[in-house]
Amino acid sequence: MTRYVLKRLIYAVFVIFYVVTIVFFLTRLSGDPARLMAAPDASDEEILELREALGLNKPLIVQYGEYLVRAVQGDFGMSYRHGEPAMQLVLDRLPMTMRLSGMALLIALLVALPLGLIAAVYRDSILDQAAMTLSLFGQSFPTFWMGIMLILIFSETLRWLPTSGTGGIEYMILPAVTLSFQTTANVTMLLRSSMLEVLGTDYIRTARAKGVQERGVIVAHALRNAALPVITAISLQIGPMLGGAVVTETVFAYPGMGRLAVQAINNRDFTVVQAFVVVMAVIIVSINLITDLIYTVVDPRIKLK
Repeated sequence: MTRYVLKRLIYAVFVIFYVVTIVFFLTRLSGDPARLMAAPDASDEEILELREALGLNKPLIVQYGEYLVRAVQGDFGMSYRHGEPAMQLVLDRLPMTMRLSGMALLIALLVALPLGLIAAVYRDSILDQAAMTLSLFGQSFPTFWMGIMLILIFSETLRWLPTSGTGGIEYMILPAVTLSFQTTANVTMLLRSSMLEVLGTDYIRTARAKGVQERGVIVAHALRNAALPVITAISLQIGPMLGGAVVTETVFAYPGMGRLAVQAINNRDFTVVQAFVVVMAVIIVSINLITDLIYTVVDPRIKLK
């Protein structure tokens, strides 16, 4: 186990290194960062001063080397718009995004797991058709559209919930529900498919023939063996969920790091964009490692080497 974790940590370091490198060169390929950051009416002298202040007048390989040294220390430079360290700005917003994504994931699991089980156990029934219709609905509509519809219904028409901002849990309900839609749909359909496959196996028929109660067959035998692909799907959904938080936070004016990234892109604040991408990479790599460790708990047959 320890050896496996060390191998994955080394792998994670290389992945993050590649992400840091790609982000550096993409910001340079998009044009002269100094000219992009400068005001539209900035003179050539002002652009030259900004380029010197940012070290952009040095050879590209020198800039890259200095960038890597600072990146190892967690220093991605100062935000051009905020005048604060870029990484600190992102980390300050990270708890807000994690709370929103965590609540969205909890909602998705609370809805998708029973819905997928019911659809599989009562195959081809009205319940199954209703679950699949809702799942198809959740997969079909984009996140921003769902957010706007929820605002129109629950904020503008019924006036039950606030449209934007922060405060109590009521401010998180609409953004979290919006963010959970696609994950709920994907997990529901995958769990149904996985359960149907397991329920048709010989050992399930044997368990029923031995007189095991149907509830025990479903929970103790079928669900545990159907859980592996679902765990994989959930871990794979966290990345898109964090990506979807960028859109959701913008729609609901929620002050998370996704909204900060959108503002940084609009303001051409590349240091903040770089810090945001690296933080996202670290989160996703960490989630993949945790998922692999969970596999061994769910299925003892899996050995980590």
